[in-house]
Amino acid sequence: MHSTLRTRTAAGHTTRRTRRTAQAAAAALVAGALTLTACGGGDDGKDKDGDGGKGTASGGTSTVSLPKLDGTTLEVAAVWTGAEQANFKKVLAEFQKRTGAKVTFVPAQDPIINFLGSKIAGGAPPDVAMLPQVGAIKQAVDKKWAKPLGPDAQDQLAKNYAQGWQDLGAVDGKQYGVYYKAANKSLVWYNAKVFENAGAEEPGTWQDFLRTAQTVYDSGVTPVSVGGADGWTLTDWFENVYLSQAGPEKYDQLAQHEIKWTDPSVKDALTTLAQLWGNKNLIAGGPDGALQTEFPASVTQTFTGGEQPKAGMVYEGDFVAVNIAETKAKIGTDAKVFPFPAVGDKPPVVSGGDAAVILKDSKGAQALATFLASPDAATIQAKLGGYLSPNKSVDLSAYPNAVQRKMAKSLIAAGDDFRFDMSDQAPQSFGGTPGKGEWKVLQDFLKNPKDVAGAQKKLEADAAAAYKD
Repeated sequence: MHSTLRTRTAAGHTTRRTRRTAQAAAAALVAGALTLTACGGGDDGKDKDGDGGKGTASGGTSTVSLPKLDGTTLEVAAVWTGAEQANFKKVLAEFQKRTGAKVTFVPAQDPIINFLGSKIAGGAPPDVAMLPQVGAIKQAVDKKWAKPLGPDAQDQLAKNYAQGWQDLGAVDGKQYGVYYKAANKSLVWYNAKVFENAGAEEPGTWQDFLRTAQTVYDSGVTPVSVGGADGWTLTDWFENVYLSQAGPEKYDQLAQHEIKWTDPSVKDALTTLAQLWGNKNLIAGGPDGALQTEFPASVTQTFTGGEQPKAGMVYEGDFVAVNIAETKAKIGTDAKVFPFPAVGDKPPVVSGGDAAVILKDSKGAQALATFLASPDAATIQAKLGGYLSPNKSVDLSAYPNAVQRKMAKSLIAAGDDFRFDMSDQAPQSFGGTPGKGEWKVLQDFLKNPKDVAGAQKKLEADAAAAYKD
């Protein structure tokens, strides 16, 4: 399924689904991270339900018919915390308002499959779970936890989603997942004042990136913040380097474990990463400090501290905007962004996402999945920021700033042309578990980037065990 997805390879600087565009003022907000391809107007010319896809979040007409569910109670589990959780709860509140159902958000822990397993073993599974890995969807289906989507939800998917996003939520030809949230994992955010003081420019290639990092270091600021306490950030670093350097075909093969992690292409990617991770001057706090820095702090420490922040740049997806919002920095002026630099011929195009999967089949659960597949639900969260929807019927005007509008526009323009996060395609024991598998091996590698061969052997041993299971 995943190998059918194609990476965008248009010339120029790309992010996950985008190319660099040079426009003044508002376009400077994305600082080259986005491509403006033939998207047309704000609703991409696809007024699916007669109201431009705006939904009731902006006071418009509903685009989806939902049943009355008075007396129905539902539980939705997700690993989201902080602002992400608070914003999603507003979406659930709208569903409650329309249907009369009562919906409770259940905070889950990583790995969510283990969390759900304990709930199911105890006879109390949530009705719907937001699964952040393709591999987790397959596991839920294999364990016979997941229930297929009904015709109403499938109808919303067919109207509102590119085939690639539908395929990611399907297993053996049956549709199980609604990709409610997308992520652009090919962006580097930077402190504009630090760059200005250093005379640094946005890099286009990996070697340019290393030179820019050195320029920032020479100005008196540590250049790169790494949230190494969260292993998933390190898998994202690897995937961007690997996709750009080894190419999409190798990426697909490694994602499915059709080639081993001892392959020379993995050696090349780890060796490239070691050029950054192995230079303690370039990493905030050095490797040891990075391993104690959780993802949210990796962002906030880049955009606090005046002209002497702890770092000048931080790599991660579009969702970084949520954490920047916790500082005084303004996106587009204080905080800018550029595409992950090209290691090989082309910059990487890596995506991620969260899918709603039904665990307890009912009229209420099916209605909630249908709602989450509609533009109405996504419009509510789009207005709150720090969120991108793969739903092509969401009006671009719903997004609160030019950065996110352009990210959303190019996301939709890319259609099926993207590669999904590799670790999210893997069995969760390898690609999605704290302290285990790829997360742990890459944390060890961050601490000792000289041991490329040792890291490869550990990655292969863990991968072989996980894929066999």
